[in-house]
Amino acid sequence: MLIPHDTRIALDTVVDLVNTAPEDGTGGARGGTPDGLADTEALYAFVRSQGLSGVGDLGRRDLRAVQEVRARFAEVFAAPDARTAAELINRLVAAAGTTPQLTDHDGYDWHVHYFAPGASVADHLAADCGMALAFMVVAGEQERLRRCEAPDCGHAFVDLSRNRSRRYCDSRTCGNRLHVAAYRARRKEAAG
Repeated sequence: MLIPHDTRIALDTVVDLVNTAPEDGTGGARGGTPDGLADTEALYAFVRSQGLSGVGDLGRRDLRAVQEVRARFAEVFAAPDARTAAELINRLVAAAGTTPQLTDHDGYDWHVHYFAPGASVADHLAADCGMALAFMVVAGEQERLRRCEAPDCGHAFVDLSRNRSRRYCDSRTCGNRLHVAAYRARRKEAAG
């Protein structure tokens, strides 16, 4: 599956945004993790870590709006089928006032921004990340939007494996931890 560079960056951003939530999106706690966007300082840190361009001063209103966008993205990851995901994405992108435009900035070649110039950070995220999720649905790849199967995790991720077989957000942590636990259980059962 060929994903353009700017779409891949937006997919990474939406995953990072969803994973700031203190819940897994289904109402269950993810190991008691705190809200990664609990205040405006955390929002500033998120914006910097993602390299979002054109973001000015941020306040409580921006924080609440981004938290709402995050919740809508979590619904997309939980969508049972492409039609439901498409409806959620359509509402999110329409509310953001999408204004596609070609741009080249900060050392990046030509790419498309879907947010209007001067858009709020929430509209920026809703438009660009929403369109990246739309790309996945259009490509028939909505099932690649997943949640980690580790019982104490639930992080969102995009499965870009060739055969769509990825089950964990990180095979070195969640996947390895579960494999080691299964191995120890088998050894304990065999010993006794």
